[in-house]
Amino acid sequence: MMPETEALPRHERFQQLYRNLSASTVNKESLAQCYHPDIQFQDPFHHVSGLDVLTQYFAAMYENVSDIHFEFHRSWQQDNTSFIRWTMSYRHPKLYAGKQVIHVEGGSELIWRDDLIIDHRDFFDGGNMLYEHLPVLGWAIRKLKERML
Repeated sequence: MMPETEALPRHERFQQLYRNLSASTVNKESLAQCYHPDIQFQDPFHHVSGLDVLTQYFAAMYENVSDIHFEFHRSWQQDNTSFIRWTMSYRHPKLYAGKQVIHVEGGSELIWRDDLIIDHRDFFDGGNMLYEHLPVLGWAIRKLKERML
């Protein structure tokens, strides 16, 4: 028998949310299980404020990918702060015709208030997630990285 979502430790509740998110499950109610109404969310591409805007952002993101899932690795917690390392794997119809899975290593810093996330900051290489997979720009970025090694 699966424990109730509210009974799970908060970092496990966060992981469960992301394991279950999809284009059909992203909604304000599902996100409100983990996120504070005044959430501040930031990743290398966006900064959004508030649960309504976060819901819109996630809905658009999940609509635009063919497949996405997260594998969670280690997590740390100290006081009101958690950090969770993860690998995101996704396919996008406009990258490699949606046939190639792209893997991105990253982490999330989560600040909690009232047992909900008030500040979520994702850290990952935006080039690895997107730019390196674009036809001309991707080639140039890969060559630049090779020269820097």
